[in-house]
Amino acid sequence: MSIGEGTTTNFSTMRGRNYPTIRQFTVFLENRVGQLMEVIRRFEGSRVRIVALSINDATECAFVRFLLSHPEQGREILERAGLAIIESDLIGVELKDGPQPLLDVCTALLQAEINIVQAYPLIARPHGAPAVALMVDNLDLALDTLANKGFSMLTEGDLQYAD
Repeated sequence: MSIGEGTTTNFSTMRGRNYPTIRQFTVFLENRVGQLMEVIRRFEGSRVRIVALSINDATECAFVRFLLSHPEQGREILERAGLAIIESDLIGVELKDGPQPLLDVCTALLQAEINIVQAYPLIARPHGAPAVALMVDNLDLALDTLANKGFSMLTEGDLQYAD
């Protein structure tokens, strides 16, 4: 008997569902005037909106990170443009009211020994509250930790209504 013979496994993916992560697209651009505008213009006329943006500049190139309101359509637009992209999962966390809401998020993750690799604010406020996008070194543990501390996570569906 070969491996897997006689067994059935029902595979399903998290894409297209309201799994509590959001997709980040990293695009590599040549470091010259007008490159960012060319990419942003590609979304013109579509329903895709940029809901978060981060740019890291280097001598020869720039790394532009996007969170998009409609990631499937956004990926198609970026691929059709022939751009080199990397797709990653991030956590979108709504910040609670209080004097230092980001400190509360960092404290919860530190207590669970989770490192924050990247962080940047969302331009849109899907539920009217400020929110941040976080790339962490342990996605599942971070989701559980933050949920147990009473934080609300954003899904890709939440970003669609942030238009």
